[in-house]
Amino acid sequence: PFQLYAQPSVTPTLLGYFHNWNFAPAPYLPLNQVPSDYNLIAVAFALPTGGTDYRISFIPEVVSPSQFRQQMQSVQSQGRKIILSVGGATAPIVLNNTLERDSFVASLNRILIEYPFDGIDLNLEGASLQVSQSSSIQNPTDTPILMMTGAVRQLMSDFRTRNNRRMLLTMAPETAYVQGGQSAFSGVWGAYLPLIHALRDSIHLLSVQLYNSGSMYGIDGGIYQQGTADFIVAMVEAVIRGFPTSGGYFSGLRPDQVTIGLPACPLAAGGGYMDSLLVRAAGKYLRGTGPQAGSYILAQSGGYPTLGGMMTWSINWDAASSCASSWEYVRNYRSVFGGMGTGIRSIADARVRAYPNPMQSVLSIDLPEFDAGAISGDDRVRIQLFDSFGRNLRDEWVLPGNIRWDVSQLAHGVYYLCAANQIMCLVK
Repeated sequence: PFQLYAQPSVTPTLLGYFHNWNFAPAPYLPLNQVPSDYNLIAVAFALPTGGTDYRISFIPEVVSPSQFRQQMQSVQSQGRKIILSVGGATAPIVLNNTLERDSFVASLNRILIEYPFDGIDLNLEGASLQVSQSSSIQNPTDTPILMMTGAVRQLMSDFRTRNNRRMLLTMAPETAYVQGGQSAFSGVWGAYLPLIHALRDSIHLLSVQLYNSGSMYGIDGGIYQQGTADFIVAMVEAVIRGFPTSGGYFSGLRPDQVTIGLPACPLAAGGGYMDSLLVRAAGKYLRGTGPQAGSYILAQSGGYPTLGGMMTWSINWDAASSCASSWEYVRNYRSVFGGMGTGIRSIADARVRAYPNPMQSVLSIDLPEFDAGAISGDDRVRIQLFDSFGRNLRDEWVLPGNIRWDVSQLAHGVYYLCAANQIMCLVK
């Protein structure tokens, strides 16, 4: 059958963390003002409370609970998802026994009932997870890992019972907890791997933080430094292909479960920020849509077209004009994934027009602005013209507006114009 594009099997995700507080350099942004490119929003953070490291609490800090729920429902009505990020850099969560596990589950269930979150993000840092010498990836013996695994399974079961749908589960570990397992399987090194392995069938996205990191081994035996295209490519491929550790072999995840996790701008992290050219080069090489981005060579020729998407800390830093340029990370995502997410404006709200049809000597193409007032920068749209045999006759990236093409030399026949994920049949 005639096919213009090879369609991906999954819709890519732009996952952004949302600050539940106001901070002058990266100001608070109402949830319903987050650009719709962010089709998965992780609200940071639900934290331990009451002098414990296991009883979880969440309260909106800037708006009232009722206002926050209304904003959540407004975003979700657009088909986007909102999850609650649990933990964070300053709040280790350690479940030492079944009583603490059950308290963790009960406190999170109360939050998930009070607010219509679509799931949770596990952002376990510090001493939250550690592995001992007797532990392994397939058969962990460390109580906090076993308790957390059981807690997540119970939360997922309870969520399905209440909502009759699956709870989204994402994870955002630091590199030491994942790829660091190649160097050692002890303490925090590789400590997330047993949890990832046990919950692999439940994980929606794994977004390893490719920042604030020391050097890490790639699966090719090379050592790579943060802030380089090679680091992105090597670390992402490692969790897809898998790798050996002294605690057993870690079998990789599906590509659609893995994202590229980076800071939105230089001030968002202590290290690991990369300029747009490097981010886009690495992302396109990983997806098989661009050339080799550095010295690292992918083990899988052609890359991973179904890569899950991109993650950033954070939406608020991405919005800040004082740190890089506003919405730089959104534009990076668009460049790497070609606007295959929800987009800034739905096609139903912004139709592409091509006229006259039948074509004469000049074809006019009206490309609408896709929320240019909210998102600045390179918002180019790809437009292509195919003949009835599927041959690509013209292929351009253009800015929104009125485009005029000379089609006087085209033979009489049927043609297909593709623009902004729309396909129009034209005749001459």
